Amino acid sequence: MLMNQKSRIPLKLLETGQVWRMKGSHLDIDLVGKYLVHYKLIKQEAKRTPMSLSSIKAVEKYLKDNKAVLVPG
Repeated sequence: MLMNQKSRIPLKLLETGQVWRMKGSHLDIDLVGKYLVHYKLIKQEAKRTPMSLSSIKAVEKYLKDNKAVLVPG
């Protein structure tokens, strides 16, 4: 009997300086601590965006739910 397993591609660990692209926006990682992440979520038409602070797990879930792609560089 064959078991049908979902193929999962794990997200890369969050690191300082990463840029994640999503549909209509991108997320810039400013600083990664032990439990928290400082980041900017930039929408396409926004002129200024505030710096945000969330837990690492919350940011990883947001990136996964929105099918974010890590921008190389």
